[in-house]
Amino acid sequence: MEQRELMVRAAWLYHVEGLTQQQISERMNITRRRVNEILSEALESGVVRISFDSVLAESVELEAKLRKRFGLLDAVVIPTPGDAALLHSVLGRGAAGFLGRLIQTQKPASIGVGWGSTLRETIQHIPSLNEPQIKVRSMMGGLTQGSEINTFEIVRGFAQVLNAQCRYFVAPIYAESPESRDAIISQAVFQRTFRQICEVDVAYLSVGDVSQQSLQVRYGLPEGMTEQILKKAGAVGDLMGRYLDANGKEIDHPLNRQVLAPEMQDFRRIGCRIVASGGAHKHKILQAVARSGLINVLITDADSAKAMLAAK
Repeated sequence: MEQRELMVRAAWLYHVEGLTQQQISERMNITRRRVNEILSEALESGVVRISFDSVLAESVELEAKLRKRFGLLDAVVIPTPGDAALLHSVLGRGAAGFLGRLIQTQKPASIGVGWGSTLRETIQHIPSLNEPQIKVRSMMGGLTQGSEINTFEIVRGFAQVLNAQCRYFVAPIYAESPESRDAIISQAVFQRTFRQICEVDVAYLSVGDVSQQSLQVRYGLPEGMTEQILKKAGAVGDLMGRYLDANGKEIDHPLNRQVLAPEMQDFRRIGCRIVASGGAHKHKILQAVARSGLINVLITDADSAKAMLAAK
């Protein structure tokens, strides 16, 4: 399936968008020779005729529209599965293919990762690589409940499949108070850790909404904090534990001053900022992070892409 996806995407960019083979090579993180081979195979196999003979053509068109609308460096749109329970798996598979190609061509020195079900699924599908020079870092504090929300398991999983180095961030996602957070951050070891987090070449994260479908809401909020309180403050979801409004700005709430994660202005300095998420409950937060420019690569499903493009 991944080979066919590559074929359709390359053929679309070449025959419809008019990109050169060199531009396609840079866009898709594959060699120019590979682009030439894929385009030839697309013609020989009948994928390219008068029209595109693939259900993936719609996804490729949506990717182009997302890049244009939100000024993204890239987008990957996966057909929405009929069974919602499979969404994390298909998104993880799509993200794994993208990350695998990016790592092999761009050779990043470091990758920062968050946690969540989609990231867990990405580990299951990413090809085994030998990249011992790469450092895989936790982007934020975490929890100890469940492997999908355990930063140690996620970071270790990526490092193992890439044969890379682990760099853990040993801290909870939230301090007890803004004052506690400031005291923690003031320590030299944490200042050094935060500086290194924000110097990664690639950040790979998910986003959460403000409902019981969110792992963050179910397991990560401090005692006494509820989704109702966050919604009343204007939150539509979170990125790295920081709750954002519909325009992608941090809500004015003490919780955002308790987060043990990079400041948003520091996060924006990371060159490649990838978010992989989808589903109807994520539409508002995906719209927010894309509209505000917090992310520059989006991996999502077709229904979510359509909803983002339809929103005013």
